[in-house]
Amino acid sequence: MKKIVIAVDSFKGTMSSIEVCSIIEAGFKKILPDVSTEKVPIADGGEGTVDTFLTALGGERIRVRVKDPLFREIDSFYGILPDGKTAVIEMAAASGLPLVEEERNPRLTSTHGTGELILDAMNHGCNKLIIGIGGSATTDGGIGMAAALGVKFLDQEGNPISLNGEGLEKLSRIDISEKDQRIDHCQVLVACDVDNPLYGEKGAAYVFAPQKGADQEMVEYLDQNLKNYAAVLQKDLGLRVQEIPGSGAAGGLGAGLVSFTPAQLKPGIDIVLDSVNFNDIIADADLIITGEGKIDGQSLRGKVPVGIADRAKTNGVPVIAIVGDVGDQIEEVYKRGIKAIFSINRVAVPFTEARLRSKRDLLETSESIARLLKIAGW
Repeated sequence: MKKIVIAVDSFKGTMSSIEVCSIIEAGFKKILPDVSTEKVPIADGGEGTVDTFLTALGGERIRVRVKDPLFREIDSFYGILPDGKTAVIEMAAASGLPLVEEERNPRLTSTHGTGELILDAMNHGCNKLIIGIGGSATTDGGIGMAAALGVKFLDQEGNPISLNGEGLEKLSRIDISEKDQRIDHCQVLVACDVDNPLYGEKGAAYVFAPQKGADQEMVEYLDQNLKNYAAVLQKDLGLRVQEIPGSGAAGGLGAGLVSFTPAQLKPGIDIVLDSVNFNDIIADADLIITGEGKIDGQSLRGKVPVGIADRAKTNGVPVIAIVGDVGDQIEEVYKRGIKAIFSINRVAVPFTEARLRSKRDLLETSESIARLLKIAGW
């Protein structure tokens, strides 16, 4: 019996990863009913990361009240895996861009809610934290997160600063004397898919703040604030965060995590695939189907399909990708091991219309690929 592993990222704005996997499975089963399938929904650190782990490994979704990016109380969540000691946290669930919608303003948004999720996980006895930091609404350098763990950020007069990007302008001193010491005894793996520094032309403000609501003037202002933050970190804690690849991830949350926790910044896809024992899952597979909303040259930077292809190449398993859209510069994607790419766009319509028919188009595309395999003797 042929075995197909279906390991696909979400199609942002249309379908979750588990929905995509299930629809692809249904399409293949309709044409090849005897084929064996195994679904591995994948996320690389953004929305859906908790569901990916809970679906693959089991565990419990923990619901908790935290502060959103603008300090309003919201219902949030994280996951605890079956060992009872490992928590999976999406910073997007507390500090993500969708939580502010039309109120985007990285001067004012904070990662405080992410720190509250970490705190609650430790209160539940967790000492291993897997933290996905994709989809942030913030450019606060992670000071909100750290403040939730007891770190104090003070101005020249010794008064607390605002725990947001604006507050970093007045930051003069960092006091870690009341930090929750439990965090220092945790293993902290951070799903980080960028290598941007904290500040500068390739830093958190210049590269990411515009999508969070910043105009050019605000970008320059936030960049100077992050530069001040780095200087205070070096003065008070002896840390040179600017030299750490990924310190600018999630508006500088990368810097905050490596400064105030024992964090290791790793590609999100590697953390996920290692945690779900992906190499074992594909050991006896005949085909892997992967995909994401759009595949292009950016997919080489730690995105799901290329990460899957890297693992598959080692195991000698062919990979095809089913995607929403195909962009430019995909020749390098083929070189990394993806054998074929199929877009589900069956009709030339704008995305606003295409998203409404995406589930049907995905199902029909999956059936078409299965028909091709059937001709080939499957």
